[in-house]
Amino acid sequence: MAVLRDVVFDCSHPASLARFWAAALDGYEVAPYDDGELERLRREGIEDPEDDPSVLVRPVSGAAPRLFFNKVPEPKSAKNRVHLDLWAEDVEAEAERLVRLGATRKARIEDWVAMADPEGNEFDVLPAE
Repeated sequence: MAVLRDVVFDCSHPASLARFWAAALDGYEVAPYDDGELERLRREGIEDPEDDPSVLVRPVSGAAPRLFFNKVPEPKSAKNRVHLDLWAEDVEAEAERLVRLGATRKARIEDWVAMADPEGNEFDVLPAE
């Protein structure tokens, strides 16, 4: 039986999108860069982690999917075929918090809000069950 390990986002600037999602999700952080990781970047000709073409956002504890943000040359051009649903106790307050982090509010639909991250990837904020 398969287990979900990673959710991967193609994007134009992995570091900034990773920071958005790490701040958006409770219990996640951008994986820190240790000496080995910094050396890997240098071997690829990258001196600044801000230019890393593949950035990991990981759960702080527990078994939850990791998020990878990978640089691609082409911009997003159509609606996502897959999107994330986030749960929140207060949908409106959470939508406003996410807007302050850089998200865009797309629509209010019944009791949930359709949104997009800073690079236009759609996601929804739904009431917690």
